[in-house]
Amino acid sequence: MFSQAEKEAVYKAIYHRRDIRTFLPDPVPEESLNRILHAAHHAPSVGFSQPWNFVIISSDEVKERLAWAADKERRALAIHYEENEEKESKFLGLKIQGLKEAPLTICVTCDPTRGGSHVLGRNSIPETDALSTACAIQNMWLAACVEGLAMGWVSFYKKNDVRDILQIPPHIDPLALISIGYTDHYPERPLLELANWEKRQELDQLIFQDQWGQK
Repeated sequence: MFSQAEKEAVYKAIYHRRDIRTFLPDPVPEESLNRILHAAHHAPSVGFSQPWNFVIISSDEVKERLAWAADKERRALAIHYEENEEKESKFLGLKIQGLKEAPLTICVTCDPTRGGSHVLGRNSIPETDALSTACAIQNMWLAACVEGLAMGWVSFYKKNDVRDILQIPPHIDPLALISIGYTDHYPERPLLELANWEKRQELDQLIFQDQWGQK
């Protein structure tokens, strides 16, 4: 059982965690990093397969190369917003500088072969190994928030670029580049919401009863 104060702390972490793009150079304490990784490793996984690995990057040279890969893809993706100048400008303004600023970048990978060819649950829905890894990333995010650290999830890059830079085997999926560090800019609301990229949808409109579309 959780006390009222413990419940409030859990929900505070859920509602206050943010996707951050600006970091201070201050080092991440090793004990905080260990707690974040332990939290990730205790995420649920389909068939208890634990398909994740964590490549911790502190080398400035490697971070520069990862930032190059992300910026190359960011500029390539901007073409999708050419008909909307406001969105194009906002998209191009998204900072990938965090990959270079943050003292640590973590590449979270997914091994679709872990556990063999017959993993409980994955036989029916192959994508569940990636979903399991996403659960680990969410645990990282909540733990980082509790530790007073900021975390940013970079989601645009060519996976083969990251494989080449980090020497990841071809069958391993580099699902996320995560920047972790301290920040002096921790907004009250998500950055994309503040930038009017989108508005948060109303939860009531997303809930159906018994079948799709039925309120």
